[in-house]
Amino acid sequence: MASSGELKKSITWLQGTAMTIGAVIGAGILVLPAIAADIAGPASLASWLLMGLISLPMLAAIAQMSSRYPNSGGIAAYAQQAFGPGMGRLAGFLIFSAMPIGLPPTALIGANYLCSLFGWGTGAAHIAAGALILTAVALNLRGIELSGKSQLFIVSAILLILIFVVLSSLAEIRPANFTPFLPHGLGAVGHTMSLLFFAFLGWEMIGHLAEEFKDPRRDIPLSLGAAYVIVNIVYLAIALVVVGSGVYKSGNPNIAMVSLIKLRWGEPAAVLVGLLGFVVCYCPVHTYIAGFSRLFYAQAREGYFPKCFGELHPLYGTPFRALQLFVPLNLSLLFLSWALSWDLKPLLGIPSATFLLVYTIGMFSAAKVLPVKSGRLCGLLSGTLSLAVFAFSGWYMLFPLAVALYFVVRYKKEFF
Repeated sequence: MASSGELKKSITWLQGTAMTIGAVIGAGILVLPAIAADIAGPASLASWLLMGLISLPMLAAIAQMSSRYPNSGGIAAYAQQAFGPGMGRLAGFLIFSAMPIGLPPTALIGANYLCSLFGWGTGAAHIAAGALILTAVALNLRGIELSGKSQLFIVSAILLILIFVVLSSLAEIRPANFTPFLPHGLGAVGHTMSLLFFAFLGWEMIGHLAEEFKDPRRDIPLSLGAAYVIVNIVYLAIALVVVGSGVYKSGNPNIAMVSLIKLRWGEPAAVLVGLLGFVVCYCPVHTYIAGFSRLFYAQAREGYFPKCFGELHPLYGTPFRALQLFVPLNLSLLFLSWALSWDLKPLLGIPSATFLLVYTIGMFSAAKVLPVKSGRLCGLLSGTLSLAVFAFSGWYMLFPLAVALYFVVRYKKEFF
């Protein structure tokens, strides 16, 4: 018989750090440094540094909200606390609408890296992506403690490989590759920053796991702080060797990392980068499935969904019905992607725009709710930044705006 009790408090700050790093660092680390360098030249290093600094107030607001008000609803719970049930329901449904769209292509990107090693085709890539999602669901079903330990191992492997890439490439750095520093002007630096914003998304997922930390007031700020330092060091280090070696000038940015390692190690680099791409894509899938299931559980607990989704597994204490729901949703989208040969760009652009709107709601909620002046200032600054970037999302913004319009009309009594 399923239990409706509380989620088990088992996450340590170390496991929280690994899960946060896994949510933030995605496959973009393999291509974004080269793309950024191609746009802004050596000045792209400034773009990475500035985006790291700009993301700091967002991180501070999330840390304060999650540690002060631990709730599996995450941003949806904070929006309800700040602006009422209508906004909480809206934030939650925006996340629900984005997750099933965004996760299959993320898994598929990782699967394509793996399949490139063996020469497998499109069908095999979709099967591998489905296996990746099922693995993440299975580990999350067994409990957040096992899930956190597995994520700790995987993230450690990723960081070791990236450190290897950086150290093995230091000898290829040439001072001449840093001049001229601003080949395309300051405007290129700003354009690159808007692109790199998406490399700094994912911090909010820790909010959905807040109830399961052993000591949220201490461990959540520690997890976010440690993850912030590690992520920024990794980003800057990879960007430094990409610019310093000049490898981004060789052409296709998708193979810049392969080319970088080949400079020193030759053909075996393809195997290393292929495995890295697959594992890097697994991490956000794993963490976002954990966050999605907790959010669905929290919303069911609030009465927004059938009560059965608010039940916990009698043995593992996990929101198993939400995890079970995730399987047919994602596998169906993977099948349609294969059958209809869908373009991955909209499947990534739509959830990105949706999450930017969610960030905007969450950060303005923090600005209203947090009792500390510095926290309110961080929330206001981050909310304004998220809204500004959302405005440049192009037609992808139409999806979350349509969802928002529907909710305001459908549940207007909860908004007005």
